Amino acid sequence: MSAISPQAGDALRLWLEGQQALAGASANTVTAYRGDVAEFLAFMAVHKGAPQGLAALERIGVGDMRAWMAHMRGRGIGARSLARKLSAVKSFYRWLAEREGFEPTAVLSTRAPKFRRKLPRPLAEDAARAVIDRVEVQSATPWVAARDVAVVTLLYGCGLRISEALSLKGADAPLPRVLRITGKGGKERIVPVIDAARDAVADYLRLCPWPCEAQAPLFRGVRGGALSPRAIQKVMAQARMQLGLPASATPHALRHSFATHLLSAGGDLRAIQELLGHASLSTTQAYTAVDSARLMEVYERAHPRA
Repeated sequence: MSAISPQAGDALRLWLEGQQALAGASANTVTAYRGDVAEFLAFMAVHKGAPQGLAALERIGVGDMRAWMAHMRGRGIGARSLARKLSAVKSFYRWLAEREGFEPTAVLSTRAPKFRRKLPRPLAEDAARAVIDRVEVQSATPWVAARDVAVVTLLYGCGLRISEALSLKGADAPLPRVLRITGKGGKERIVPVIDAARDAVADYLRLCPWPCEAQAPLFRGVRGGALSPRAIQKVMAQARMQLGLPASATPHALRHSFATHLLSAGGDLRAIQELLGHASLSTTQAYTAVDSARLMEVYERAHPRA
């Protein structure tokens, strides 16, 4: 941050502290914000010929924003990544403008580049069940096999992220009818736990050689430490190869499958948003595009006039 003025550096530090303490941003999010905004401030220092103090930052204009975006694209930054960087810069500027009392229109009116959102790629219902069955036979060690089944059943049966499933503690066992999950940004949500998931976790705990201690990880690695996400990714990769499924059949695809299958069964979009812990309904609405795409495939294949 040597190209950034001390005043701008202090402002960035204070904003990041607020994001972590007040907005509940995760450590990874704060790190990304720091890099994106520091990169922007460093560019403006070079672009303007000197580190930019707060007064100079207030005078950033439309042309300056265009120059920054052109510079980013010239470095090969994709539209999706640039949109994320611009979002971080805008968030910083909203806070800075309110703190310093200036009008940040030039920055906030900058349009993000358009990009096509990647649609979730869920598994078919029979494929999701086949994955769980196949995971069960990946390990010759019974408790490891039961553990892996318990994790993937939670991902598909409850729509958990893999980090959320692996963050469960011994105190969470036996699993209740509902779990209080802390997701991205420290946001809490209530997730119903289906009987299949509760039974799978109970089977795992019955076989696990490690004691179920309240503050210890619920899911253990073979040496007794916290289970690594990589272990579940590996067992999923083996299962999908054996079943002939595409590379998109990852642990996270089970979460997508949970949402898509609920929607196909008539689930309410708002309810699914709550179950997934999405901050914005627009994120959940991606599943309607998936479901519509599937319906169109059926229509084009089956309609007599298609």
